[in-house]
Amino acid sequence: MGTFDFAPLYRSTVGFDRLFSLLDQAARVEPSTTWPPYDIEKVAEDEYRITMAVAGFTPDEIDLTQHDTVLVVTGQKKGQEGDRQYLHRGIAARAFRQTFNLADHVKVTGAALENGLLTVNLKREVPEALKPRRIAIGGAQTAKTAKTAIGQDDAPARLEDRAEAA
Repeated sequence: MGTFDFAPLYRSTVGFDRLFSLLDQAARVEPSTTWPPYDIEKVAEDEYRITMAVAGFTPDEIDLTQHDTVLVVTGQKKGQEGDRQYLHRGIAARAFRQTFNLADHVKVTGAALENGLLTVNLKREVPEALKPRRIAIGGAQTAKTAKTAIGQDDAPARLEDRAEAA
């Protein structure tokens, strides 16, 4: 698969730079993305779960960090097993770093490590100010009653009215 040049799109669009960066990142093949294996599932309408197979790692050897819309999961074995002599080593204990690009307003709500599976729960929480809201349509108003309702009056001011107001 060839690479795409997004430069012409950068010149003719405004505000889509994050989208083009994600497309460019997805086009690059990174060999480290194959380990550890993971699943991404949609649990509910705005809830997701990432499950990673991290056999042999303890909770203190795994670090989860969310910065804005990027979730980074890293694993680093702390101790070396110097006295053990392996005839076959099938359980991978190599360090890893996995990056997940999250949609706007998606936050990590919890994480657990059980039976060699790291489970990360995510939820989309859109702020009330950004949610769609229904706007009520009022009754028909004439231009004169609409201006009066908001405190405007196009009638010429009379001197007697100004004197009474003072």
